[in-house]
Amino acid sequence: MPATALRKAVTRDDGRPILLGYSGGMDSGVLLHLLANDAGARRNGLRAIHVHHGLHADADAWAAHCRRECAALDVALQVVRVEVDRDAGLGPEGAARAARHRAFGESLGEGEVLALAHHRDDQAETFLLRALRGSGADGLAAMRPWRSCARGWLWRPLLGIARDELRGYAMAHGLRWIDDPGNGDPRFDRNFLRNQVMPLLHQRWPAAAQNLARSAALSAQAAGLLEREDASALSRAMHDQSALDVAALRNITAERRARVLRRWIEGLGLPPLPGRGIERIETGLLAARADAAACFDWAGARVQRWRNLLHAGRIRAALPRDWEQAWDGDAPLALPTGDRLELIGAGRFDAPLRAHARQGGERIVQPGRAHSHALKHVLQDAELPPWQRARLPLLSDRDGELLAAGDGILSARMAAWLRAHGARLHWTRVP
Repeated sequence: MPATALRKAVTRDDGRPILLGYSGGMDSGVLLHLLANDAGARRNGLRAIHVHHGLHADADAWAAHCRRECAALDVALQVVRVEVDRDAGLGPEGAARAARHRAFGESLGEGEVLALAHHRDDQAETFLLRALRGSGADGLAAMRPWRSCARGWLWRPLLGIARDELRGYAMAHGLRWIDDPGNGDPRFDRNFLRNQVMPLLHQRWPAAAQNLARSAALSAQAAGLLEREDASALSRAMHDQSALDVAALRNITAERRARVLRRWIEGLGLPPLPGRGIERIETGLLAARADAAACFDWAGARVQRWRNLLHAGRIRAALPRDWEQAWDGDAPLALPTGDRLELIGAGRFDAPLRAHARQGGERIVQPGRAHSHALKHVLQDAELPPWQRARLPLLSDRDGELLAAGDGILSARMAAWLRAHGARLHWTRVP
């Protein structure tokens, strides 16, 4: 491919600034050179980011290389060190990729475009990897040229260009790049495909990479059509952002329901459902009794049924049963769960109260009631979900009288005190 065609692939002048993800390898080095020599990219704002994973002995040297290359082209570079969560269940490649994309998202400005150097051979490999994992149309769509990302956009201008064409450009322009020795390790699936499987496919089918990339593009078209209907079905089933109506879900066909559930989970920022996740939700939650408190956990996330709703979110620790602390209301009370309880509008209580976890058997006299009622029944009537009850801070006086549960359930005595002082309790929960 002539250099003019490569330059055309990266040319766009829509006024949006560009943040280039720069690893120091050949592919991102070519994209750096192309963008640095593009008048529109310069005019709109061009900078680069290098993610320092700290996983290789030469990681510091790679960062230094990136600084030199960016300085030579007068492109500002941000080097971000990340911690790779090796216990996330994503494998080494997946964990490093997740850390890298978190860094990209945090660095991306409002409306800014993140440019990545994935090319046609990468697309073919991604298509094959996803096919081998049993992906449907969404997964086989592989990488999209454009998609939303954090506060801006992700752009892959080189998806239609072969790796050999990028190498030719790099050689012709005397570019210098890093060859990561890890790219030859066959223990990693992508390396095995790239170095052992793809050469065999090309021997038999010379246009293998091109045709696989075309299949990815056709899958993306099909996925786009499906996504529009998915969005409509999800909207009909949505009770609120983190909850879906079970009856509405049952009115959707099983095939569409599976797509809606995956889209919902993705929209909540939770890890993708595992292979049998949909089946577990179908049989264990949607088919369960409304009072069964059924749930399904994976990768630190949980979908649970409560009454006629499905709720999803991160798994959060309960308030330790033996936790208690004196609190006078003068400063916010930090709870062991990461939540916080505040007294707003008044300096402090008349006397310090005891903040503590539920023990069971508590009773409370609510406003307008002559007798006490079991807190358990009051919480049920208030429709507070069980996972929130497990984190619920209680306030009692020194004689053991229960005055409040969280900020929504108050005793008659506490309600009168707050009203007289123009104050209120506020329980801030970790999202």
